[in-house]
Amino acid sequence: MKKLLVIVGAILGAATIQAQTVVSYTTTEGQIWESGKQTMKKHPQTTPMMELTGDEEGVEFRAWGTTFNELDWDAFNLLTRDEQDEVMYNLFAPNGDLHFTHGRVSMNANDYARSWYSCSDVAGDFELRYFNIERDKTSIIPLARAAQKHCPSLQLFMSPWSPPTWMKINQDYPVLSSKHNDLDPRKDYLLYMDDGKSSNPDEMKLLGNRDGVFPRRLALQDYFIKDPRYLQCYADMFCRFIDLYAEQGLPITKVMYQNEAYSYTPYPGCAWTAEGTLLFNNEYLAPTLAKRHPDVELWIGTFNTNRLDYVEKILDDPTLQRNVKGVGTQWECRNNLPQLRKRYPNFRFMQSESECGNGSMDWAAGEHTFFLIADNLGNGCDEYYNWNFILKDNGISPWGWTQNALIQVDSKTREMRYTAEYYAYKHFSHFVTPGATMIGYSGREHAQTPIVVYRTSKGMVTIAGNFTDHPQQTSIKIGEKYLNITMEPHSFNTYVIK
Repeated sequence: MKKLLVIVGAILGAATIQAQTVVSYTTTEGQIWESGKQTMKKHPQTTPMMELTGDEEGVEFRAWGTTFNELDWDAFNLLTRDEQDEVMYNLFAPNGDLHFTHGRVSMNANDYARSWYSCSDVAGDFELRYFNIERDKTSIIPLARAAQKHCPSLQLFMSPWSPPTWMKINQDYPVLSSKHNDLDPRKDYLLYMDDGKSSNPDEMKLLGNRDGVFPRRLALQDYFIKDPRYLQCYADMFCRFIDLYAEQGLPITKVMYQNEAYSYTPYPGCAWTAEGTLLFNNEYLAPTLAKRHPDVELWIGTFNTNRLDYVEKILDDPTLQRNVKGVGTQWECRNNLPQLRKRYPNFRFMQSESECGNGSMDWAAGEHTFFLIADNLGNGCDEYYNWNFILKDNGISPWGWTQNALIQVDSKTREMRYTAEYYAYKHFSHFVTPGATMIGYSGREHAQTPIVVYRTSKGMVTIAGNFTDHPQQTSIKIGEKYLNITMEPHSFNTYVIK
């Protein structure tokens, strides 16, 4: 009898393996988060896109995050209290949709501030007697606290867009003059040390289609005043900012010296050379942080250039390699990720700002973001940060750029809607949580049908997109079986193998 039970048990066990369940989730423009079930198969329906054992070594995922900006706060305040709570629950709660646990903030104004400002507006205040975060207390900090209500372990990373104007050679927030700022155009020559005629602030409006190398020309000098008093004071500002946020109950756990040092902007920015970058980080910021905030990680970035040789010029520095924990990449630098990960295996890589779009907030924007998430994660980023998570209308900034968000609010009716980009995130972040391991990616050679595979504590997770006008069939071998899927046209898909 015992022998019979063992045989029956073996048969049932084999049948269970044979009928391994796959739960699917699909989103199209017309249908949101449709669920279904299927089973793994013995044979592929097409030539497998990937063949995995399921035991591959891979990149362990750490965190999802978004950014807290003043214009997000303005849109957020158009909602009722109940709606605000719904939004933050969906984004930050452990049982919500997106499972964000991190936030990004800037020291001083960024391009989604209401207007330009600095935490240190008294020129020559090297003792930081007047350094403050009073403006942050009116918007950024309340927004972060609203998230913290649903994610008590919320962590922040900080990078400035621009130093205080009195610390810059052009004495103003932007890098280049524009109709959207008051910078004296005669100062534009400072960037390339020529007549300034080749300076083009509208180059920043070309979004992700900048056709070739970005930037076309590199700055010939640092916009930060490289006087030891200024450099040390700036490093001290980072620490003071960390202190003041900690007093508000908001821990900053990592910092970067500059947002997009290679964007020569008509909004707050600061051009840095490789030499200036190494000087400030190695001789001032790193030792100051190590002394005053040894628990705060120093990362290098954010790199937004595909000039690989220039990035390597910084990352090859042995002192920098000892000082920094990881690399923040965004925009064009995504193209360098395969080479960077191979050359610097000891660094972690973060996607520090997902591309912001053009204010359309439509399905095409969602598809683009889905691909960006897949490509960054598939190429080894273990943290991923969204830019604006909520904006009103077409998301216009003070300098005239319209941008996208995960949630759009109509300023007239105060009605909100979750955009396609929200669901692009959900198809990843709802299932890929800290500890999940990325073991397979097929995307750059199949950009219209990107696929990422993760091994998680709850089973294997496959995230796949179809951006074509036709259904797409594909197969993925996992172990000895096949995940055979047919993706609807223009769809986001997630398959959880249990």
